[in-house]
Amino acid sequence: MISRADTHVHTYYSGTTNYKALRFPESVTTPQEQVEAARENGMNLLCITDHDAIKGALVAREYAKQYEDFTVVIGEEITTADGEVLAYGLNELIPPGLSIEDTMDRIRSQDALAVAPHPYSFYLNCLKDRIKDLDLDGIETLNGGHVDKFTNTKAQMVFKKNPGRWAALSGSDAHSTYTTGYNWTEFDGCGEEDFRHAIIKKKTIPCGRPAPVITQVQWSIKVVTDAQVMMAKALVGKLEPMPDNPLVTKVLSLPTVKKVAGIIGGSIYLIPPIPYIGAFAATRWLEKKSQALLNQIEYKLEVSNCPKPPIK
Repeated sequence: MISRADTHVHTYYSGTTNYKALRFPESVTTPQEQVEAARENGMNLLCITDHDAIKGALVAREYAKQYEDFTVVIGEEITTADGEVLAYGLNELIPPGLSIEDTMDRIRSQDALAVAPHPYSFYLNCLKDRIKDLDLDGIETLNGGHVDKFTNTKAQMVFKKNPGRWAALSGSDAHSTYTTGYNWTEFDGCGEEDFRHAIIKKKTIPCGRPAPVITQVQWSIKVVTDAQVMMAKALVGKLEPMPDNPLVTKVLSLPTVKKVAGIIGGSIYLIPPIPYIGAFAATRWLEKKSQALLNQIEYKLEVSNCPKPPIK
């Protein structure tokens, strides 16, 4: 049996972004919604890898127990002092901010696997050439959240120059259900043990391609809209505390002036065609930056020969 795994997925337990001056939720999607989306898109296994959190993965695993043909792996995208690393098969949370070496030691102490996500991203916190010095089990040669030509191409090039060194993985890096189903990792067998074995034996197959830009626009609109609703409810005292929902907890902790500012700013962003203009501008910047980087190397972007994902 050949199984499909989405090896890099986020839920609202990923908290809020800290990208430069921007502060907004990484995701407003529940663990349950990610499980259902993965199943609808033909996945047999799902790695929930929230930023510096495993609660979402634990919730997703409990929810998925109703499905005998579906597995949730407890993962975490850990923010180290040297770049992000994915861990699969955790029992306990690994804290952020440690060196990559200390983080790797903690991953190994739990007999978990370590994978470098988007190792050559030029705008996210990544390990870059540090991957060559680390005892990693795999690297993402295809990250679904990177539409630029450089990030995945560079990862594929380094992977090819180091045959037998790592397992090659493809994960959606989905922060919403809009961006799931476009890429995945195939492996022989089913369930977590076979998935683990395939990575260790380096017998994984990265499949698919990055999600279309329009899905990122859909994600941003949903994030802003849902945040608007929560802040508006909080202002009038209609947002009930939910200890297990980090976004609700965050919104309730905001001072009134920040809630008002957030509602005003979000309302401006949602005015058509601002979200689409923003996406176009960001895409153009990514194209120029990635092309400048590609001009420095010889490259050929590989396109997967795996069957196409289900039509969404």
